[in-house]
Amino acid sequence: MLRRKPALGVPPPALRGRLAEVDGHRLRAVIVDDEELARGFLREMLAAHPEIEIVAECANGFEAVKAIVEAAPDLVFLDVQMPKLDGFEVLELIEPRGPEGTPAVIFVTAYDQYAMRAFDAHAVDYLLKPFSVERFERALERAKARLGTRAARVPNERPQRLAVRDGTRVHVIPLEKLDYAEAQDDYVALHSGGKSYLKQQTIAGLEALLDPARFVRIHRSAIVNLERVARIEPYAKESRVAILSDGTRLPVSRSGYARLLEAMGDSQGSRNTTR
Repeated sequence: MLRRKPALGVPPPALRGRLAEVDGHRLRAVIVDDEELARGFLREMLAAHPEIEIVAECANGFEAVKAIVEAAPDLVFLDVQMPKLDGFEVLELIEPRGPEGTPAVIFVTAYDQYAMRAFDAHAVDYLLKPFSVERFERALERAKARLGTRAARVPNERPQRLAVRDGTRVHVIPLEKLDYAEAQDDYVALHSGGKSYLKQQTIAGLEALLDPARFVRIHRSAIVNLERVARIEPYAKESRVAILSDGTRLPVSRSGYARLLEAMGDSQGSRNTTR
């Protein structure tokens, strides 16, 4: 909700001089707000920054999740109260993107009661409508400062869930319930509790997100949850098949077998493996 449209203006030269490109490339931004007036105001503010490219605008939480997953922005301006999913639910559905992590988030809202929760969610800043150009510029500086130091950090956070779009719905799969994943061209089929979900992501991209102590790439087309492996049997020359607790059979390559044994912590394959 937008209470009133703040006065527009050109950012002071001193501020513009400090807002340079991060890591030599233009920043990609997504604007999320259920009011066109609010989105338009942010567009006008960002028009003074040629180093920032708006790659998507969203009017609700579902659109936001889809746009952020597909566009992989550096920066998100995120409203709190929206139809379908609120801003915090959007953040819960966005898994870190490998080394880049999640985008820098600036909350933009007319309600001050969410400020503490926003910073608990590691937001860069919290803009309370109506806000001035100077206040917007300070938030943008903070976002760029965070993005500028991100490359030097070693990420240690891994997602605890995966979000899968299905039309207008979003399925959330907790990782402890993911049984295995199979490659299907530029998609992966996620298998959980007897159901399958098709996600637009390569299997290599999924592998980079998962904890290697829990999930192992046993074949170029398969990743398995170690807790689901019941036994391993010979299949053909220099190849094997993994039998899961539900009876599913997955191919295991020679290199995948080595990774599987290493992850199990026993080079002799003591976890019910059969040669």
